[in-house]
Amino acid sequence: MATNDKVATVYAHALLEMAQKQGGNARAQEIGEEFRELSEVIKLDKSFRALLASPTVERAARSVALGRILKGNVSDTLLRFIMVVDRKGRLSHLAEMEEAYDELLQGLFGKTEVDVFTVDGQPLEKTTESSLRERLRTATGREAVFHYAADASMIGGIKLRIEDQLVDGSVATRLRRLRESIIQGGGATIRGNTERFIG
Repeated sequence: MATNDKVATVYAHALLEMAQKQGGNARAQEIGEEFRELSEVIKLDKSFRALLASPTVERAARSVALGRILKGNVSDTLLRFIMVVDRKGRLSHLAEMEEAYDELLQGLFGKTEVDVFTVDGQPLEKTTESSLRERLRTATGREAVFHYAADASMIGGIKLRIEDQLVDGSVATRLRRLRESIIQGGGATIRGNTERFIG
């Protein structure tokens, strides 16, 4: 895990503890939904992202602007958290903090986030998805929450990212591994088998 991700997890843990003290897991989930909505707004609003990340904006001015924008639009809990993050100079990592919080929340409720990469980003067929979900439940002990994304570099198959682990089952990867095995000494065996077949 990258350093920034570790920092994001520390902050996410602090927010989760704060939320749970206020109202247990139900409050933690409310904060998670609120944080997710705010993160979506930040992704869509270029000027808001600039306010959070720009090194040219003085911290005092940014703090005033954040208070004006967020007060009444987010809970006092999330507002206080963001103000602390601002004072620590970590606002540019707010998106990672939201992702880390969501992962903690999923773990709390016995779920795990799984990114599923296909060529076109379309969901798998229901039977395939159900089978994959069951295999992941057996392997991880948690219910998988799928997020689909496109990867045009793939020829076919799927790639899964479960937390920090990448499980690559794409056709391109299998072909690359086959090529590597041939280069590393399998070529002679394959040629021998071919000669016996055509001889």
